[in-house]
Amino acid sequence: MTHSIRTDTRSAPYDGGRGDWRDTATRFALLPLRIFLGITFIYAGLDKLTDSAFLQEAGSGSIGDTMRTVRDSSAIPALVDLALENPVAFGYAIAAGELAVGIGTLLGLLSRLAALGGALISLSLWLTVSWASDPYYYGNDLVYLMAWIPLVLAGASVLSVDAALRSRRRQRSGGYH
Repeated sequence: MTHSIRTDTRSAPYDGGRGDWRDTATRFALLPLRIFLGITFIYAGLDKLTDSAFLQEAGSGSIGDTMRTVRDSSAIPALVDLALENPVAFGYAIAAGELAVGIGTLLGLLSRLAALGGALISLSLWLTVSWASDPYYYGNDLVYLMAWIPLVLAGASVLSVDAALRSRRRQRSGGYH
């Protein structure tokens, strides 16, 4: 069996050069994930803000009842207790956080920070609301947490405000950084 080392001089995937289709695919690989998570979190935030039942302390479908229901089965009951001190404010905070994360992710604005926010929201929901899912993979919050990790690590490399700002800084400094 012969192994070879690639010795061609094609451009690196993130240098803006014209590489082969694999380089292009690499540059755009996280874009579908970014679009999906951005739209999903915007939708989730708007859904909470427009659902009159959700932003209530008690009642069917309310944030308060949801928190009381999952309190004893969550991994961190103290976190649920904290939310129960003012469930309506907590509901607004979650909705605002989801909106900020979704908009930042979709636009690619402060994309690593937005992705970290999304990961933290997903982690908190996994440890509270979906912790008791059995088997564990039935709870979708863990899957969302794992989906955020590549965006935390890589950010938004293409079609993003971050990429445009990086390009602008490079042009002003006269080189590639």
